[in-house]
Amino acid sequence: MGHGHDHSHDHSHDAAPGNDLPEALDLSVPAAELSPADATRRRFLLGAGLLGAGAAASVLARPGAAEATGPLAGKPRTGELTWLAGDHHVHTQYSSDGQYRVIDQAQHGYAYGLDWLVITDHGSTTHAKIGVDKVNPDIVKTREELKGLLTFQGLEWNIPAAEHATVFVHPGRNEVEVLKQFETRYDGSQLPTTNTATQNEAMAIAGIKFLGEQVKARKIDGALFFANHPARRGIDSPHEIRNWRDADPTVAVGFEGAPGHQAAGIPAPNGRGGARGYYDNSPSAASFPGYPLESYRTWGGFDWMTATVGGLWDSLLAEGKAWWITVNSDSHVNYLDQTERGPGSDFNADGKYNDPVHNGSINTQAGDFWPGYYGRTNVGSTSFSYRAVMDGLRSGRVWVDHGRLIKALNARVRVTGDRRWSTGTPLGGVLHVKRGTSTELVLDIDLQDVPNWAGFIPLLKRVDVIVGTVTGPVADRDAFTAPDTRVVTSFEVTKTNGKITFAYDLGRLDKPFYLRVRGTDGNRTQPGLLGASVDPYGPRLDVSGAADPWGDLWFYTNPIWVLPR
Repeated sequence: MGHGHDHSHDHSHDAAPGNDLPEALDLSVPAAELSPADATRRRFLLGAGLLGAGAAASVLARPGAAEATGPLAGKPRTGELTWLAGDHHVHTQYSSDGQYRVIDQAQHGYAYGLDWLVITDHGSTTHAKIGVDKVNPDIVKTREELKGLLTFQGLEWNIPAAEHATVFVHPGRNEVEVLKQFETRYDGSQLPTTNTATQNEAMAIAGIKFLGEQVKARKIDGALFFANHPARRGIDSPHEIRNWRDADPTVAVGFEGAPGHQAAGIPAPNGRGGARGYYDNSPSAASFPGYPLESYRTWGGFDWMTATVGGLWDSLLAEGKAWWITVNSDSHVNYLDQTERGPGSDFNADGKYNDPVHNGSINTQAGDFWPGYYGRTNVGSTSFSYRAVMDGLRSGRVWVDHGRLIKALNARVRVTGDRRWSTGTPLGGVLHVKRGTSTELVLDIDLQDVPNWAGFIPLLKRVDVIVGTVTGPVADRDAFTAPDTRVVTSFEVTKTNGKITFAYDLGRLDKPFYLRVRGTDGNRTQPGLLGASVDPYGPRLDVSGAADPWGDLWFYTNPIWVLPR
């Protein structure tokens, strides 16, 4: 399938201070800088599956790795990975529809349990000329102020011919320059209005390639792209999503599985009584005509592309494409906040609003939650560092949840009966086995025993295992179904605290497949869009005006592949 090759080279590992990895093993060292002997060793290890996707943790084991100190103390750990919670879609006063200082968003995110976040103000003429420069000192100061939070600088890209996307880079001396160049050249707001859709789609591909080239030229240490709220207006067509990913799979790595703006669903009179994620749209002339009307709504708070078993996300995974999901706040103005934009603001002249001021009025009409308050993207990281978070995201070592549904999760696939921890293939990984070999999914979940920010302890009721055959590249790049993907088993959860472990026999390998896992409090379910035989208890279609985000909570994992050797 070529899948393992697609992202095996993306798994780089931070060396522990004072205990550097050999250069052959440290994938952050470019191959061109290795000695001939180290280069040969690395090629052998990569070819043997001992580095990169599916590599045994023991190959890179470090003395003392199990002893977490400093920022890692108390974080959920599985094997050599520590799970760091974050949000890659956060706005500030440098967005024309934003309000808060960087430190406001960062302090709240940190207080609500986040380990990392990305500042993503909207791409625009004002932002390109003023904001991208001006926000940087605020971000640098926040990094100094909050050492326990990794604060990235990014932007929300107006993808030419399509929706928005998070683009962010590894911190460094060129972070502003690269983002500014990218925005000026490739943001949809900066392109000629006379461009055709074909020209704009080509510019989107060029923009992603530009980011990859900046990494190869060592101007920055990494760049990532996630498409945001992809089904909201129906304008991210399936072929565009495939084109972004194929432009550079080390940069374009996924989309939001659930949009932000979840507080918009809180029913009146306590909230605005709207749609979760502001997903209350209808098709327009720019929309992809094949999408069903149901795609313009959320399902259990999640985007249709992710929530539909056998749908668009699964169609990518069934091709063997590494493509990951996240959840975020998309925080602009937050529910129950008591501030407003500073008086005398002139956004067009200054590129920002004046600092917010307290007004004592409780905002029940805002559609957003503070970062970390509701949704989180949990990333399996080898250390507490910017590089490790980016590597974890790029490698798909990610699970997401709403409302702190569970405390921790560890999923791995292994050859049946192999009890050694290090041999399990983690989320985002690829297990290569001989045909006829039996494999099993092992799932450990720490049930929630701490109240969430709405004040209740969520109860996990059911866990679904979803499996699909890997059928290879599609003939039609606008395909958005995976006919062989379905829920193969469900586990009912009766315990209310502690840890639960499930094992599921995946059978003897006859053809390549992938799996992913989903869980719910069971409060609101219905058969999936493709029928009860595919998904008997899927998320329910959210109805505007009656879409309390706390009313049903879900978690989703990213996939693991099992491929024949």
